[in-house]
Amino acid sequence: QVQLVESGGGLVRPGGSLRLSCTASTSIFDIYSMDWYRQAPGKQRELVATITSIRSTNVADSVKGRFTISRDNARKMVYLEMSSLSPEDTAVYYCHARSDYNGPDYWGQGTQVTVSS
Repeated sequence: QVQLVESGGGLVRPGGSLRLSCTASTSIFDIYSMDWYRQAPGKQRELVATITSIRSTNVADSVKGRFTISRDNARKMVYLEMSSLSPEDTAVYYCHARSDYNGPDYWGQGTQVTVSS
């Protein structure tokens, strides 16, 4: 069982920046590919960014050039750096872990990001 805890959400003005963090309670964090998803009110959950166990990254077109995903295996953490935020980025952001060895995947409880003036 892996517990994921997100932090760093909050209220930010348009054009501002936030860094989300996700910490994982596992001693084998490095076998997990990690994702950030988001879900806005009334919308489906969407994949925002991915970083694999070998640190390959990908971000959704809607956030390309504004969001960056990274990981620190020693600290068992994954980050989402968000800049040039707009109201359209308002959502609950979820951390997600996918094992490279066909094990179960895990979700965090989410952190709210609100972009508003």
